[in-house]
Amino acid sequence: MSQSPDASFVQFDNVTFAYPGSAGDRVILDRLSFSVPRGQVTALMGASGGGKTTVLRLIGGQQQPTGGRVLFDGADVGTMGREALEAARRRMGMLFQFGALFTDLSVFDNVAFPLREHSRLSEPLIRDIVLMKLNAVGLRGARDLMPSEVSGGMARRVALARAIALDPELIMYDEPFAGLDPISLGTAAQLIRRLNDALGMTSLIVSHDLEETFRIADQVIILANGRIAAQGTPDEVRHSDDPLVRQFVLAQAEGPVHFHYPGPTLDDDFGPVMAGRAGQSGRSGSRT
Repeated sequence: MSQSPDASFVQFDNVTFAYPGSAGDRVILDRLSFSVPRGQVTALMGASGGGKTTVLRLIGGQQQPTGGRVLFDGADVGTMGREALEAARRRMGMLFQFGALFTDLSVFDNVAFPLREHSRLSEPLIRDIVLMKLNAVGLRGARDLMPSEVSGGMARRVALARAIALDPELIMYDEPFAGLDPISLGTAAQLIRRLNDALGMTSLIVSHDLEETFRIADQVIILANGRIAAQGTPDEVRHSDDPLVRQFVLAQAEGPVHFHYPGPTLDDDFGPVMAGRAGQSGRSGSRT
């Protein structure tokens, strides 16, 4: 069932997700609700381990929610059969962290791969489409190179060309800026914004790069402890009074997100004398 053009394209409705464990379920998402507006760039941010990549996997149907619903264009992903899920996935594109190119395929064949796998187009038509996608990311001239022959920034752009090969309506980016130099990072960010607008796509970006992500996003969602800590325009989130959001936006070492993982006290592990020495060592180490 399609929604109206101005409706949400992806919606999380009271979604809970947990990994079972010997000490009880480890809750990653806790009754999470948010929407991704059609045609916009939405950024999903927050501290590491907060469930951002899990959100992408739930949308793609790689994982199922423990509770609640994940809706893609009005349809519940969790109740889709195999054929319906495959049809939904063909409407999605995915840019994996660090690109995940096939190392034994050329740049051209990497971009052609989804077209050959999921369409019945002729090779001449596939050639034209691949060259158009590579041209859109500025790499038409690199068609015959192997992944080992291109830079990290170029590899990310090849991966972006592959992600848009089937003209997806939704494209998801998992840390698209990780490991890029400032020039490549800025180029990748502007490509995401330009392609989203030119192709009429909906984009969902998982990223830790605050400045570039805030520059291109229409909406920012900050996840913390499996829930939404802040949501709004980049400017609204940047000026949030929430202590956790302030810690994240200002990159503060001290705040609601603690350096030490919860565990026994130093006294319990080392005894009073050794605990004092361990504490002093930790404090001096934190200043380096």
